[in-house]
Parts: sequence; C-alpha cells; structure tokens
Amino acid sequence: MQGFYNQILNIDLTTGTSEIQPIDDNIYARYLGGKGLASWLLFEQNPKGVDPLSRENHLIFATGAVTGGVTWGASRYGIFTKSPLTGLYAESYSGGRVPEAISATGFDAILIKGRASELSVLEIHPGGVVVHDGADIAGKNTFETEAFVNQRYGTKTGKGWKSGVVVVGPAAENGVNFAIVKNDGWRCAGRGGTGTVMGSKNIKAILFSGDKKRIYHDTRGMVDLSKKMAAESKDSPVVHAYKSMGTSQMVKVMNGAKAFPTKYWTMGTAPHWEKISADALHTRCEVKPHACAKCFLACGRMTRVLKGPHKGLVLEGPEYETLYTFGGLCMVDSIEEIVHLNHLCDSLGMDTITAGNLCAFAMAAFEQGKSDYEIRFGDAGAIAVLLNLIATREGVGELLSRGIVHAAEKWGMEDAAVHVKGMEPAGYDPRALKGMGLAYASSDRGACHLRATFYKPELAGMIDPDQIEDKAGLFIDFEDRLTLFDAMILCKFYRDLYPWELLGKMVTAATGIDGSQKNLALIAGNIASKVRKFNLREGMTTADETLPKVFHTPLEDSKAVITEDEMDRLMTDYHGLRGWNKK
Repeated sequence: MQGFYNQILNIDLTTGTSEIQPIDDNIYARYLGGKGLASWLLFEQNPKGVDPLSRENHLIFATGAVTGGVTWGASRYGIFTKSPLTGLYAESYSGGRVPEAISATGFDAILIKGRASELSVLEIHPGGVVVHDGADIAGKNTFETEAFVNQRYGTKTGKGWKSGVVVVGPAAENGVNFAIVKNDGWRCAGRGGTGTVMGSKNIKAILFSGDKKRIYHDTRGMVDLSKKMAAESKDSPVVHAYKSMGTSQMVKVMNGAKAFPTKYWTMGTAPHWEKISADALHTRCEVKPHACAKCFLACGRMTRVLKGPHKGLVLEGPEYETLYTFGGLCMVDSIEEIVHLNHLCDSLGMDTITAGNLCAFAMAAFEQGKSDYEIRFGDAGAIAVLLNLIATREGVGELLSRGIVHAAEKWGMEDAAVHVKGMEPAGYDPRALKGMGLAYASSDRGACHLRATFYKPELAGMIDPDQIEDKAGLFIDFEDRLTLFDAMILCKFYRDLYPWELLGKMVTAATGIDGSQKNLALIAGNIASKVRKFNLREGMTTADETLPKVFHTPLEDSKAVITEDEMDRLMTDYHGLRGWNKK
C-alpha cells in the first residue's frame, strides 16, 4: 500500500537471526501503520501471558505513513511492548530527528525478541541488522552512550542517507521497571518501561540508518497540504504559545484551574507555583525554543542554568510533567533544582512522571509513619539521592524501582497510592477536570493524558469540567482522532492544526485510503478494540478501569471531588458507545 514500505524486520537476538517479512495491504487498510500495525503485530506475535522481561516479549519500533516526508509534526516514532510496570499494553513515543532515520531503514516496524548473550549495540539498516559488542559502554549514562555510538558507528554519509541512535541508561541495565528510551540528547519514549524491556534484551543502543523513502499516493497533494497548513497556522495563538513558553505554560493554567497536583495529590494548587512557572524558567534561566525535525511549534526549551550550584547545566526542558511531579507533588520550589532533577533522570534513563510520583509517595509514607526512610517534601537534595538509589536498586531504591503497586503493598498504603493499572497519572487532577477521570480509567496503557488529551476541551470551555452527561461522546471523538495521530504517527501538539477534515486529506494523499471521518473512526475503533483484546488476554478486567480511592476524596484546598457514581456513569457510557460489554 502506498505510504508504507509493506514490510517489517523480525530480529531474534537469541538465535542471532533476522528476517524481512511482507505485510498484506488488508492490515494497513484496517489498522494503518504506527500504533495500528504495531498493536496488531504485538497481539499476533506475543505469547499469551508472557513475562515482560522474558525473551519472548517483543519490543517493536514503528513509524507512520508520513514519517520522513513533508508533513509537519510527523518526525516521531513509537515503541510498543508488554509493560514491566503494568503487565499490560505499553506504548511510548518520541520525537527529534531520529524518527526520520528509523523510517529511512525501509521498514514499517522492527520487531525484536530474544536476548543477546552480551551487552550489545544493534545497527539496523535496509539490509537487516548487525550486532556489535557493547561492553565499552556498560554502565554509561544516556548522554555518554549516545555520543559513543554516534562516534563509533554513525559515520556513514551520502546523499539522502540518514542515521540516528536510541539508547538506554543505567536504570534499564539494572532492571528499573520504568526505564526510558532516549534519542537526540533529550527526547524520550518515557512511559511504561520500554527502556526496561530494551535493557532486558541486553541492548544498550540501536543505530538506525538508511536512505529509503516512502512512495505516496498523491505526492503533490502531500506537498500542497503541508504548505497550506503552514501558511494558515504559523502565526496562530497556539503556535505562538508553544514557541514562546513551551509546555511550562501549563503550570499557571493548571493552578488557575485548581487542578495542579500538589503534595502527593492532596492539593490542587501549589503555594509556590510562581517560582516554578514558565515565567520563572524563562527569567531565571537562559531559554531558547527548540524543535524536532519537520516542526514549526518549537515547544522544546533549551535551558541553561545561570546561577546557583547547578550553574551551566544545559538540557532541553523541563516539560510541564516534570514541573508538576517534582515541583508540585514533591513541593520543590526552585526552578533550578527541578532542572537538575530532570537532568538526573535523563542521565540515568528514568521516566520523570513515575520517578517524581514515587519520590512524593516516599515522602508521604515517611510523613505518615509507614516508612522509616527519611525524606521530606521540598528537599531537592534528598530527591537526587533517592533517584540514584532507585536507578541502582539499592536500599529503598530497590522497593521503588519495581513501581507504585509494589511499594504500596510493602508499606500498606494501597488506598493512598495514585495510579491506574500500575501507572501514575499526568499533571491533571480529575477531581477538578472530571473528563480526565475517564481518560485515566479507560487508557489502555494505564493512567494517561495523551490518548485523548481531554484536558484541552475542558480547559478551553468546549465542555464543562463538571459535566458527566454526554461527556463520553466528546471524549471518544477526541480519542479516535488522536488514535489516528498515533497511527500516522503525529505529534499531539498539532491536534488543533489537524482537525478531522485535514487529517482525512492527509491520510488519503499519503496512502489512498478513504479519509472520510466515518472510515477513519472505524479504523480508530479497530485499533482500540485490538489493544483492548490484548489487555484482556493479559489479565485486565473492568475492575482495573477505575480511579484510585484518593480521587474520591475532596482536594484539601478546593473540596473538588469525582465520585464513584460519576465514574461509573462515565465508564458505562464509554463502553456502550464503543460497543463493548461489561466483560
């Protein structure tokens, strides 16, 4: 099918073999690429009940039909596997420039199973894969690893040839259940432990390279769409907001909505929020906009600390989610210290959302006398020590390295632990934004804000945050469109720039597939049902599609709450509209 390479690469590290396999057009017509193709492959290839860290669990890299082309917001790749954190479906996405190199290998998906006998670096190219010895980079942090691999192996040049590296850090080598995959310095496939699975296969890094290009159904149509969209969008308020402040702007917005998770989910506003806001970041640090390939939003913040003990530290970030976890949940009131904690997580290769939640959970446990590990809210130095303990799985770090469910059981704090299916939520409290309750409970990878980004319509006034009636219908409309984003694979921040009609024109121009909203919604439903079947096969029940008890307790500073009855209604409506029964 046009827009796709119509082939995948299967790699078995245990046997040292690989095979290029064709994919039938019917699969693309039913699921598209990206999340759709990868989810179908994961369901078909993974044995039922497989241990996420076993040889038989697949790690799948995928790109979409518009990756590497002219489409704005399309320089992204996805990783798909069974999560060691949740035991269920895992998906995580990253941007930068590496996605174009992954696409240039000429495969719509790359499936990796087995385990290399020694720590390895994979080199994947249009002809297949070469396995290199990775002993020289054992234990190195993510930045050191990427620099080493690029210097040693990323030397091929030539017209149209692209290359890029993805890496894991010490946390993945040590089996921390929420390790990340990193690329382009600071871009991360952060959630669900995809890096942990990569590390379990003895892969320290993967170099992708190639010169393959997709053949589109309507190349001129693709070019015209991109030109038109850019001309109409580059000066929009949405673009200006992302370019000027990035996601850090959400600190002010969420505190204004009284939905900024604070002091481990007990408050909706942080008394110190102005010290960790976008204004604080941009006045106390040197900040420049930074963009992925094929992007004019430039939401990234290239940040350099100007004063204090971390003077001179440079990173891209911190993003809103890191500001909420360390600044809100952990109550750190210094933007420079949050930058440092962000850099530490990036170096070690750990998800800042889960890591920050776990640090705040440890603070709550000590405060309540459930744990004798002394760590107090607001103590950035103690957080840095704890992050290192988690990455090396030493002392209390071993307990926390296994995730929130395990820690809650050991400390007898199950009712206080905030997670869905073993994954912690992002920085949007569902007691104030009730649609986010539906988003967290229904998300196939655990509590997630990105499957539908439903904070957007609630904050923008498209629907009342407190409304329950008819909310599931609007939610599914957002979820379906953004499922198509993940199938293509597009950046979610372009959601305002690619409404249904323009998204449909893009799909048709790229692939020739019917781009009507009706057909695209059908494809999105196919993907949602396939992922749900995977989770049900792996042991998920409807009892897992609930919110933690904490959210049924009012916030201390606003008394906002989402009741069990409200959640039951939202989930019942959602399942009904999806055509799913209670099983």
